[in-house]
Amino acid sequence: GIPFCPTRCAYCSFVSAGIEKFRALLPRFLDALVQEIVHVGKLLRDSGKRIRTLYIGGGTPTTLSEEQMKRLMTEITGNFDLTGLIEYTVEGGRPDTLSLPKLQTIRALGCDRMSINPQTMNDEVLRVIGRCHSGEDTVRAFRDAQKAGFEGINMDLIAGLPSDTEASFAASLEQVLALGPTNITVHTLALKKGADLFFARETLPTAENVDNMLRLSRQRLRQAGYTPYYLYRQKYMSGSFENVGWC
Repeated sequence: GIPFCPTRCAYCSFVSAGIEKFRALLPRFLDALVQEIVHVGKLLRDSGKRIRTLYIGGGTPTTLSEEQMKRLMTEITGNFDLTGLIEYTVEGGRPDTLSLPKLQTIRALGCDRMSINPQTMNDEVLRVIGRCHSGEDTVRAFRDAQKAGFEGINMDLIAGLPSDTEASFAASLEQVLALGPTNITVHTLALKKGADLFFARETLPTAENVDNMLRLSRQRLRQAGYTPYYLYRQKYMSGSFENVGWC
């Protein structure tokens, strides 16, 4: 887990720090993480265990520079036996942290699945939730990931974001479907106490709106040939709905 992001999203309740205030902590955090990788690598070797799946999540891991990402992934390769690995994911998440050279580096160092998560393709909704990128930036990042050689690309959408409507959610879904990612996860907004949005929820869609968004996503994803392969619920979700992964 890399607990840093370009900015903190209004709905986020994870342990994560905005890089604009906490950039100076990142090198020290990476030093500590490398120490942990060395230690855990030894524990695994001593126990005869191998890793089956590896997920670098966040925050936003690609907040790391290309050189920092290279250091992290080189330490992983050097300390863990990855010969039994069936999936290696890096959560790119925010397109404003992704460039073609960085994606090429990540792919060359063994990652075979990239997660690029717009949450919405609507620029106004992106602004309201505190993201400093556009829907077009997401398209550019997706194309760059393809150029870098990623065949497995996941994309996330969130139903119930502030200022989003059924129509704008539908438009976001169509734009993501047009890209043809291998996985699409449709989340329902969860209002957690650690999120800024918990105290400023005036512009949230109603439970009925969210229900209609999710119904549409199920219909369109099935029409496009996607199949649901996992479902999970969290506390405080809009309308007590769920998150569903499609492939």
